[in-house]
Amino acid sequence: MSTKYPFIPPHLEKGLEDLSIPLIDLLHGHLKVEMLDCEEAMTDNPDRFLEGYMEALTNMYCLTYNLSIDRKHLEETQ
Repeated sequence: MSTKYPFIPPHLEKGLEDLSIPLIDLLHGHLKVEMLDCEEAMTDNPDRFLEGYMEALTNMYCLTYNLSIDRKHLEETQ
């Protein structure tokens, strides 16, 4: 975390400051990175915690898609 944004990982700072990037896109990208890191960790360690963490990450990753799809639909129909 940085001193400028104490709750935001440093690799998201530039995207956060670019107001043209929807926050859901930042979240989606971050979740993908977390999923890849978790998958790599699971290769060396078949821990049940990691399995549960991966399931939670996957659920949130899917939610970002579902939110984007439903928002797009709302924008097109209103």
